[in-house]
Amino acid sequence: MAAGRSSVGRLTARHPVDRQSAAVPPAGRTVRAPSADVRAVPLAAGAWAAAWLGTWGSSAGIAAAAAAGVIVLAASVLRRSALLLTVGLVIAVLLGAGFVNVHRLRHGPVAALATHRAIVSAELEIRADPHRVAGTGPRSGAAVMKTATVRVEGRGGIWLVRAPLLLVVSGPNIEEWFHISVGSRVLVEGRLETPDRGSDVAAVIRVRGSPVVVGAPSPGLRLVERVREGLRQAVVDRRPEPRALVPALVLGDTSGLRPQLTEDFVSTGLTHLTAVSGANLTLLLAFLLTMARWAGVRGWWLRLVGLAGVIIFIALCRTEPSVLRAAAMGLVALAALGSGSRTAGVRNLAVATMILLLVDPFLSRSIGFALSVLACAGIVWWSRRWTMIINQWLPHIIAESIAVPLAAQLATTPLVAAISGRVSISGLAANALAGPFVGPATVLGFAAAGVSLLNMTLAAVCGFGAAWCAQMIIWIARMGSRLPGSEWYLPVTPLTLTWLAISSVIFGLFMAYLLARPWLVLLLVGIMIICLCGTPRQPGWPPRDWVLVVCDVGQGDGIVVRTARDSAVVVDTGPAPAAMRGCLDRLDVARVPLLIITHFHADHVDGLMGVLQHRRIGQLWVSPLAPPGPLSTLITQQAAQRGVPVYAPPRGTSASVGAAELQVLGPVDHLAFGQDESSMQNDSSLVIMVTVARLRVLLTGDVEPPGQQAIVDTGADLHADVLKIPHHGSAQQDPDFIAATHARLAIASAGVDNDYGHPAPRTLQLVRSLGMTVLSTDQDGSVAVRMSRSGLAAMKQR
Repeated sequence: MAAGRSSVGRLTARHPVDRQSAAVPPAGRTVRAPSADVRAVPLAAGAWAAAWLGTWGSSAGIAAAAAAGVIVLAASVLRRSALLLTVGLVIAVLLGAGFVNVHRLRHGPVAALATHRAIVSAELEIRADPHRVAGTGPRSGAAVMKTATVRVEGRGGIWLVRAPLLLVVSGPNIEEWFHISVGSRVLVEGRLETPDRGSDVAAVIRVRGSPVVVGAPSPGLRLVERVREGLRQAVVDRRPEPRALVPALVLGDTSGLRPQLTEDFVSTGLTHLTAVSGANLTLLLAFLLTMARWAGVRGWWLRLVGLAGVIIFIALCRTEPSVLRAAAMGLVALAALGSGSRTAGVRNLAVATMILLLVDPFLSRSIGFALSVLACAGIVWWSRRWTMIINQWLPHIIAESIAVPLAAQLATTPLVAAISGRVSISGLAANALAGPFVGPATVLGFAAAGVSLLNMTLAAVCGFGAAWCAQMIIWIARMGSRLPGSEWYLPVTPLTLTWLAISSVIFGLFMAYLLARPWLVLLLVGIMIICLCGTPRQPGWPPRDWVLVVCDVGQGDGIVVRTARDSAVVVDTGPAPAAMRGCLDRLDVARVPLLIITHFHADHVDGLMGVLQHRRIGQLWVSPLAPPGPLSTLITQQAAQRGVPVYAPPRGTSASVGAAELQVLGPVDHLAFGQDESSMQNDSSLVIMVTVARLRVLLTGDVEPPGQQAIVDTGADLHADVLKIPHHGSAQQDPDFIAATHARLAIASAGVDNDYGHPAPRTLQLVRSLGMTVLSTDQDGSVAVRMSRSGLAAMKQR
């Protein structure tokens, strides 16, 4: 017996039994799965907060974070908690890392020159591809790229120093900068400026003019550029849209995407496909590892294949912070999908987050990094289980195509809404439908890039397959964006964002229950179809008898004058297509017989696609005196592509559009002498008197005091019921012009907390002193004007 017991003991020692998994529950009792270990989450949260405060560069913020770290460390000693001790140490380390990085950037010769706004001559190394940014206010668009200094000369000194700079290029020669390869060295002359607090660069340098290349990229970067160019050549014979989309899907190169296609992707929640993300790496590694397994590769050799895939991905997409972030998040998501362990996935995600923050504390301020972490968290926590549930009644590939984007979208919805002010309703369906095509397009694109080094014919074959898949994605985005309820617009307030976050969490908790019941899924699909087919409504908005609406488009102008039941004259389109499109959708405007662009500044024209998409445009008016520039060229090109005639009405032009009568009162003269380029553009604004439904409305664009006085001097009848305050209510107004309108209602179109202080207190005081009621879109949201039985009435959206 003793021997038997000894034998059993030896067997037990060699093969320990997991008692928790081996125990048999009594009848009638339910065994709960062990709770997930999320102890790494507070570590990552503490690291993120500490890095954010450390990179803020504020003494008060650093002191507060240090005090919090001391409190946590003291609590860990009192409670003998290893977790609290670790949290305190992590806070201290990340706070120090952030502070050291900020000190390095803010204390050096480049930062000192930027403090004095010095004009310097600098040799710079291009670190990233340039990308276009829209101008704000009167500023036109620019090309922006990350660079590093090699040599700086200014204020009588010369420094050989390496410091990160943000290069901002404006002027007529922007296009030349898009042909410079990453790694090239250029010689520039420009003005240094201090960056915004929390920025990861030592200074901003603004230049105008053509680049002067003084050094070629390294051999490694030249090889990478050759491979990237090979991908572009592999799809060069395809249609324009897929030809532009394939490099965006594979490399994040969005330079060839048209504005309309970009807006379609934003509307349907597919814009993440055109950025370098963890999904790209996940798809590449999944393909490589599957092929390697089929070829019989096992063990450490399989790991080496995966490592090679990561190196190829980083090399082709370049070693930018966003690429490294995407690589880390993609590896975490791939590991989680493969293992099925939520605990391991959460722990890996938290560790990866802390490592990335330690390497680059400024990632704590990156919206892209926050979206990557949230999307990865959703995939790790939810997608595996949801895929298994859906797989009970749908094939695995379809189940995963639904579960993965659904998990990522639920996790990121609150942050996306905070950034954009809208929620994509079509995003789930669009991502699910596009999912089966994204993988082949990405993998074939990478194959085309690699094979282009060996044989361009074979690369073109791979490119054909990638372009075919890209075309399917384009069709899905285009059809989804045309649905009236494709996206819902929400006011960005703490209350709405909190409600959205709670709703997303609750939805995620109950999703497994819903997915396990196909009849409930079909019911939800039906509800979604109903939502997509109808434009979302705010109760009571807009009023049925609206005549004029000044849309809340942010810092810009977007005005709608009703001419019939479903048609309107649109005057200016604001700075963003989404805001303008949302306003027109809520007003049920399907036809625009006349679109008026008062002048060519970004805050009046960059939302053009929001009007042109899915609406019939009859004619386009532009200013006859506006100085030419890139925006004017873009607008005329967009009009020509759609067969919309363009007309520049001179002063004195009259026109009838449905129920509205229009009379052009300005511009009168350029008044070019003594004016800068921006003021010339403003004073070229079309100034139009609109008479509709017994109302006289004076629309003024951005006309400044010289232009205002010139119109007064013509003796034109400026009497109006409603005045759109010129130039968003800026302080520069001609009192005689404002007084000559005798308006009862004045409306300023301005963005919340804008950088210009619009509307200016001095202008508001002037308008009120003349007996006018003042409304402003930054405070009141969109403003609707109507004629009630008692006369003129206005309704605020907020």
